[in-house]
Amino acid sequence: MNAPMLSRRAFAAAGLALPFLARVADAAVPANKKFVVIICRGGMDGLSVAAPVGDPDYAALRGGLALGDTALKLDGTFALNPALANVHKLALAGEARIAPAVATPDRARSHFEAQDVLETGAAGVYATTSGWLNRSVQAMSAAGKIEAISVGPTAPLILRGPAPAASWSPGRGVDTAARLPMLLQDLYKDDPLLGPALARGLITETMARDSGATDDAMGGGMRAGAAQGAEAARALGEALAGFLKAPGGPQLAAVSLDGFDTHANQAGLLSVRLTALDALVDGLHTGLGPAWKDTVVLAVTEFGRTARVNGTGGTDHGTGSTALILGGGLKTGGIVGDWPTLKRQALFEDRDVYPALDLRALEKGLLAEHMGLDRRMLDTAVFPDSEGVRPLLGLV
Repeated sequence: MNAPMLSRRAFAAAGLALPFLARVADAAVPANKKFVVIICRGGMDGLSVAAPVGDPDYAALRGGLALGDTALKLDGTFALNPALANVHKLALAGEARIAPAVATPDRARSHFEAQDVLETGAAGVYATTSGWLNRSVQAMSAAGKIEAISVGPTAPLILRGPAPAASWSPGRGVDTAARLPMLLQDLYKDDPLLGPALARGLITETMARDSGATDDAMGGGMRAGAAQGAEAARALGEALAGFLKAPGGPQLAAVSLDGFDTHANQAGLLSVRLTALDALVDGLHTGLGPAWKDTVVLAVTEFGRTARVNGTGGTDHGTGSTALILGGGLKTGGIVGDWPTLKRQALFEDRDVYPALDLRALEKGLLAEHMGLDRRMLDTAVFPDSEGVRPLLGLV
């Protein structure tokens, strides 16, 4: 796909607010380094993204959700979900790595609170109203003009703040129907009557919807939906790549994917969402062309999910999850961070993957080595009050 034409008239026609256009001529910093954050909203199940198939406790713990022979092997312990075929190709080329046990500092398992901490980069919930990627723009602007862009109908919290940021939407609104169950669960999670009743109702609704067709028809519909979603996600990735590699284009970007809250019938539903994630990454990779070598992509989620399967073939809100780190300039290596194993005594609160790596350490390391941010700015401005979280270095 060719890069979108970055003319003022074209952007005005698309309804795109791009403050960087007015300052291209004044840019004083190299524009070749690009950093993209993909937020997988809903709580992505890390054990289904990068399955520890070599962990002796994995198969028994995951039951029907355990990946079988179709899993895409990474090493002696981990294998990617078969829906992540393009990510797997990048991994084999040394351009994708996994961090299999990461988490933010938040432990409430609430979508509202966890997404707030994920996007603000703060140590606690509602500590600030600006996002850490926006504050990164501020920090880097001291050395020259740095620009950012968000993809979607509204700017995500991660890019909100005093620094100017562009926004672009392919024209579709927020899928409120998809987000409503997630929001309602948060609202009533502490209510002893409404909380459990709502959860049961949502599970029943999901099962009833899925049982409204034969298995063959349902499988065919899901495959068709996955293909359509992948096509749209790939086009989105290619469009974003066009903006990033254009002369004077943004260096930082954020994009969100919804639908990772898989309380029931997870195997099929998650496969559809991971297919879209895989296609988005593939669109970025192919669309950027030679610029891929100067790009880092980080895919994260607000929390992981329970290690054990629930009674409806899904998983519930958990703690540790998997982050994906991708880019043409990555250093080759194994997993990022430690793997705490799935031994019962190693599980967090006897239910979740233990959060062995603070997500901020990963983000700090990438911003330091790839985008040139210094430790003082990372500790105080980008991730406030995080002096005790050391950047994880050596990835790029």
